[in-house]
Amino acid sequence: MNRQELVNLIKQKKSFLCVGLDSDINKIPQHLLKEQDPVFAFNKAIIDATLPYTVAYKPNTAFYESDGIKGLTSLKKTMDYLHEKRNECFLIADAKRGDIGNTSKQYAKAFLSEEGDFNFDAITVAPYMGKDSVSPFFSYENKWVILLALTSNEGAADFQYFADKNDMKLFEKVLTTAGEWGTKENLMFVCGATKAEKFTEIRKFAPEHFLLVPGVGAQGGSLKEVCKYGLIDDCGLLVNSSRGIIFADSTENFAKVAGEKAKELQEEMASYLR
Repeated sequence: MNRQELVNLIKQKKSFLCVGLDSDINKIPQHLLKEQDPVFAFNKAIIDATLPYTVAYKPNTAFYESDGIKGLTSLKKTMDYLHEKRNECFLIADAKRGDIGNTSKQYAKAFLSEEGDFNFDAITVAPYMGKDSVSPFFSYENKWVILLALTSNEGAADFQYFADKNDMKLFEKVLTTAGEWGTKENLMFVCGATKAEKFTEIRKFAPEHFLLVPGVGAQGGSLKEVCKYGLIDDCGLLVNSSRGIIFADSTENFAKVAGEKAKELQEEMASYLR
């Protein structure tokens, strides 16, 4: 999915919601454990309930890899199901990869190749090892690199605000340097909603790039504040909610409640898009 197709989808659904499929088997409703594949059954129900209000899905690969072959099979089945709805959603592998060039090349193949088992539209990538660790992910046409820039976790303060002698912070250096590796057509940045006041600074360095924004909802980020400082003419935002949607209810009504939570966010997003 290229940028214009993503923007068209946002306009069509009046939404820039991304649902994180952080499908922890220890948190899914107990009645699903009798299913042959509880995680896939959970994901399928969540997708069916939220798709009208959602433009992107973001499986966090750790929740699948941690269960070995069984977990990866659940991820494959989830991706196969999402590919049946190919024109209705943008698919992000939240894998946070990044290694020496040859290794990154294999990571890129694993998650982005159309011939592979997953065929995501985008993958989250860590920039710490520099350009040669990121470049292999740009080699797939109409696929996206989503680079970690300013994250929403508490530990972000350990390194990301470190300033050089010219008072340029590390996250600003990531935005400016990585901006030369890709374009607004194939490069996004992860910027946490819990740092909403920083979006003014972020937009100085990445005025046209899409931003993937975690931290709304369960982590306390404000959608209103993110939109105030982060929205651009063609939206330029994908705002993620995971726990606040998928684990909003643990009864047999979990999917219905997830759909309601997604709809609430979509309606708020529609008001900001207007």
